[in-house]
Amino acid sequence: MSSNTKTMPKVGFGLWKIAKEICADAVYNAIKAGYRHLDSASDYGNEVEVGQGIKRAIAEGLCSREDLWITSKLWNTFHKQEHVEPAIRRSLQDLQLDYVDLYLIHFPIAQPYVDFDDRYPPEWIFDPSAAEPRMETAPVPLYETWQAMEALVASGLSHKIGVCNYNTGLLNDLMSYAKIKPAVLQVESHPYLTQQRLMKLARSYEIQVTAFSPLGALSYLELDMAGAKESVLEQAVVKAAAKRLNRTPAQIVLRWGVQRGNAIIPKTSRPERLAENLSIFDFELSAAEMTAIDDLNSNRRFNDPGQFCEAAFNKFYPIYD
Repeated sequence: MSSNTKTMPKVGFGLWKIAKEICADAVYNAIKAGYRHLDSASDYGNEVEVGQGIKRAIAEGLCSREDLWITSKLWNTFHKQEHVEPAIRRSLQDLQLDYVDLYLIHFPIAQPYVDFDDRYPPEWIFDPSAAEPRMETAPVPLYETWQAMEALVASGLSHKIGVCNYNTGLLNDLMSYAKIKPAVLQVESHPYLTQQRLMKLARSYEIQVTAFSPLGALSYLELDMAGAKESVLEQAVVKAAAKRLNRTPAQIVLRWGVQRGNAIIPKTSRPERLAENLSIFDFELSAAEMTAIDDLNSNRRFNDPGQFCEAAFNKFYPIYD
């Protein structure tokens, strides 16, 4: 299947926060359950294990490499032009792959370079041994980073390229200079953060949107970045649709995500949830149900550098207004 005709599956397996010790099995089990879209990143710290799971699944004949859509991401410390190709090559080495289907700029945030031998993945803190460890930024324009991303397509290391966590202003700016247009915009989106204007803009540019954290607060409870009472699964409109369709509330919210036209990347390591999250293509929400879920929007962003960078890394660095 050529890279030009291959399409990204609508439901992917999100690999953020999947512990190393269970990650290889989780990836293998996801592929066995029918997942063909894996959403990885160097920053997740588990690409070696992801690669082990992929290799095992292919070796056992569950799929071929061509059947899989594998995404990875460029971390903030590798934004300078000369660091972009070494960064993807390190991910490819860890994943045991010759190419990825999609490579994304993880955040529109440039940080000082950290050598692989010093610390990998580098994470957010520049010098963990400093008296007051903190996040630092580097003066690298996104234009420079994107030019290096385009070179990855020319060299065949990534079939497509895109961006994560961009706002409308950055997206408009990118489209003014990109020789190779971004294929995908990956952003947080769920019923509490519908991002309607951003989605509309992406569609106008023919950019596919992938929604991370499609179930909202569930991804953030363990990080103390959300409260249990913030679960969208407890909303009356979600429960009513689940009852009408004889589905779980999670399936209703995930169906809402793909019915909007987005791809989604729910994360789970529980086998029963793997199957449940994929089983959303044999029913449809009504227009009224879609609107009612849209109306839950409160612009509640869980993954916000403007909050977590200051709280965890001693640096105020908002990227959204």
